[in-house]
Amino acid sequence: MKKRIINAPTPDILAMLKRRMPGEFRSRLDLIRIDAIGLLILPVPDLYFYADVASKSANVVVSEIFGSCPQHITTLAIFGEVAAVHEAMRIIEEDDNQF
Repeated sequence: MKKRIINAPTPDILAMLKRRMPGEFRSRLDLIRIDAIGLLILPVPDLYFYADVASKSANVVVSEIFGSCPQHITTLAIFGEVAAVHEAMRIIEEDDNQF
């Protein structure tokens, strides 16, 4: 799993990511404050598992980011305030390190 956190994302970065998100998730972003974005490259089963973990662990919005990644590899984006995104990423990393 490759992980990155973008703190204080610029409007251009948000626009780039929104273009690669399903429409129903784009509208959710307007409802929260976005001070950070966590990005994880994952196999598909892990994407759904960790999206569920993140959304239950912190006040964040999660979405799959569509792109041209290799088959069965996709990106999960976690949007929210800095502390919430860091907490969600910490819990995911902790779970991933158990295996």
